[in-house]
Amino acid sequence: MKSEKNRTIDIPLSECAEYAARCNCPCGDITLGECTDKIYCIDFFDAAPRLPEKSFELIIADPPYNLRKDYAGEVFTAKKAEEYREFTRRWIKEICRLATENATVYVCCDWRTSVIAAPVLEEFFTVRNRITWQREKGRGAAGNWKNCIEDIWFCTVGKEYYFDVNAVKQKRRVKAPYRENGAPKDWCEENGESFRMTCPSNFWDDISVPFWSMPENTAHPTQKPEKLIAKLVLASSKPGDTVFDPFSGSGTTAVVCKKLGRHYTGTEKSELYCAWSEIRLDKANDDKRIQGYENGVFVKN
Repeated sequence: MKSEKNRTIDIPLSECAEYAARCNCPCGDITLGECTDKIYCIDFFDAAPRLPEKSFELIIADPPYNLRKDYAGEVFTAKKAEEYREFTRRWIKEICRLATENATVYVCCDWRTSVIAAPVLEEFFTVRNRITWQREKGRGAAGNWKNCIEDIWFCTVGKEYYFDVNAVKQKRRVKAPYRENGAPKDWCEENGESFRMTCPSNFWDDISVPFWSMPENTAHPTQKPEKLIAKLVLASSKPGDTVFDPFSGSGTTAVVCKKLGRHYTGTEKSELYCAWSEIRLDKANDDKRIQGYENGVFVKN
């Protein structure tokens, strides 16, 4: 029995099959209208040739890292570097067909897969930055440094792309507030404390990995936090844009898009994860909150 405070979505498929049924993929080619605000239960490589070309302004990809991992009974095994490189190149080629000319592409990696994936990304895109985010979870090791960071590669298809820095500025305390003619210069005061809205850097130390008491948490083994995805969505898409996620997992990108007024399309081959995604999307109808994002401002959890 779970604790009353444990809000993890971990429902067996036998009890949520009706949610998985929402994700049935139609036969033949799929129009943008058909796939808008849909997650399809299908392998991305099978879906990609059928999805509409040049339709997605933002693509957020969280592919399996080059590790052994059990995804609802389907095990992804670690591969030799060249084999994983070809796997990466294969799905990126398909992404290129689906992205608009001014699209942004974000790719999640751990430190091992970053080494393999980054040169492949440079073959197809302009790589503009590497975001490194700190996750407090991580196993300690007696003979190595604890691994508690991951990367997100920021890429664009062309020279022109959308980026709204004001949407992702951070509220930071000012340690040495400066005044000009007695008035605060570039900062404001709230409840006796000094704050400044600052441009975000490519190191994010304000992210909490979902855990058992958070309503967004599922039993998916590599779920990304909603706050993490919200930063990408707000910075690199406009309200009404369509965001594509080729490895949708438990639906975090779709849920964040719904909460932030964007459209979404996703592919995910696990029926169980599709069902959990639909449960989360239903909850987002009534609850638009994203933990760590309050009143249009990102705050440190």
